[in-house]
Amino acid sequence: MKIGFIGLGNMGAPMAANLVAAGHQVTGFDLAAPCPDGVASAASAAECAAGQDVVITMLPNGAILRSVAAEIIPAMGAGAGFVDCSTVDVESARAVAADAEAAGLLPVDAPVSGGIGGAAAGTLTFMAGGSDAAFAKAAPLFEVMGQKAVHCGPSGNGQAAKICNNMILGVTMIATCEAFALADKLGLDRQKMFDVVSTSSGYSWSMNAYCPAPGVGPKSPADNGYKPGFAADLMLKDLRLSQQAAEAADADTPLGRHATDLYRSFVEDEDGSGRDFSAMLPRFEKRHRDG
Repeated sequence: MKIGFIGLGNMGAPMAANLVAAGHQVTGFDLAAPCPDGVASAASAAECAAGQDVVITMLPNGAILRSVAAEIIPAMGAGAGFVDCSTVDVESARAVAADAEAAGLLPVDAPVSGGIGGAAAGTLTFMAGGSDAAFAKAAPLFEVMGQKAVHCGPSGNGQAAKICNNMILGVTMIATCEAFALADKLGLDRQKMFDVVSTSSGYSWSMNAYCPAPGVGPKSPADNGYKPGFAADLMLKDLRLSQQAAEAADADTPLGRHATDLYRSFVEDEDGSGRDFSAMLPRFEKRHRDG
């Protein structure tokens, strides 16, 4: 396919490179980042989108997505696919999809899970929202860039799935870190704690696959000084999106709200910015019952 790729940062660049490696003709545009090897450079987002079979975007937030969409939708031909892999608010995803459909395009909101490593390895999971026809148009590209794509329903449902998943992730990571800090104070060895919990009813992805305790369980950012695999700043972004969605949907999410507050304090008031989201563990290690 002829593909336009807008947003060539830490995630977008390796995704575009994988498409090139699979034989697709890729043109890229980014305001700051260079195009990866094999990706032709466009002078603007509109130029990048013109004449393409599919345009993929990977952008920081909903406001930027809306701005880019307003620029590229008029440049795209009817029947082209518009695949947005950004993580944004559900309202923005649905508004952009409606504009794209009105122009005869096939929009899919397809946020990803798997981080920078998954983007480079082509093992991302895509959570996709859109029509059956739009999903079918994008599916061959999902197969190149990832290992799994789930069609979650109509436009916006991909974002809904990502937001709900990451709200669970934020809450369970906090609980895992709290438990390790409590175990320390009770004199329970961390490895023994892991051996019990990882095979008992407290097991979770945060414990079993991404353990926040250095030297315990599979290798994780905790074993690399908490350099981010998934940055606390991005977890805060996703938790804020979850609470924005919860407010719009009149959903009661007290743990999600409290997790958002904790990550906000960690990132904005403490030393969490630029660290992995599992660095909540050393945070709790230093704290006492009264805070």
